[in-house]
Amino acid sequence: MSDIPDHGPDDGGLPSRVRAQFGETVRARLDRNPMVSRIEAPHIDMYGRQGFASPEECAAMRDMIDACAKPSTLFSGSANADYRTSHSGNLSPSDALVAALSDRICALTGLPAAHGETLQGQRYTAGQQYKVHCDYFPVTADYWQAMRGTGGQRTWTAMIYLSAVEAGGETHFPHCEFMVPPVEGMILLWNNMDRQGAPNRNSLHAARPVENGTKYVVTKWFRERPWTT
Repeated sequence: MSDIPDHGPDDGGLPSRVRAQFGETVRARLDRNPMVSRIEAPHIDMYGRQGFASPEECAAMRDMIDACAKPSTLFSGSANADYRTSHSGNLSPSDALVAALSDRICALTGLPAAHGETLQGQRYTAGQQYKVHCDYFPVTADYWQAMRGTGGQRTWTAMIYLSAVEAGGETHFPHCEFMVPPVEGMILLWNNMDRQGAPNRNSLHAARPVENGTKYVVTKWFRERPWTT
């Protein structure tokens, strides 16, 4: 059962006060969970939980990513030889493990399952990276109008590290001046909206280049309204 009420579509994004309530509800739920740690970062709500996925689950997910991964593109649909150099692929929601992890993310956050996008797997080998970017949709982007009709703005991001990395591969939040190193099985959660419900530039982040090893993650993004394809 979700802590957050469903909202029907409107003529654009939800009012900022509603997005702000989304953030407050999730924040309160995570703060109550003794297994979850708040990550002290300026001007962004961020949390982590160790051991969210088991070693066996991580290994199975790595195999899934290897089976479906293709060169990553930017959200606009373009490929970029310099900006995002990883491989990625959407994982089947009908797979039992994918469904179980998605359900556990929703249970952890209280976010409605209907608001969650399909889990996406990403693989970074030595030298690969994703430079600084936002998970929210800039309202000036040419794809924003289409996104308004498929669930609206992205709110929370949930990312599970599926492997440790010998060197490099940190998730870097440059406006907060800190980095999170990959830890197998750990889930990292952050709100892409600020406390007023507006897109938060402090949520800009990058996947730093892997120096040695291979980094695997799965990411689930949540929309402000039910997500549709």
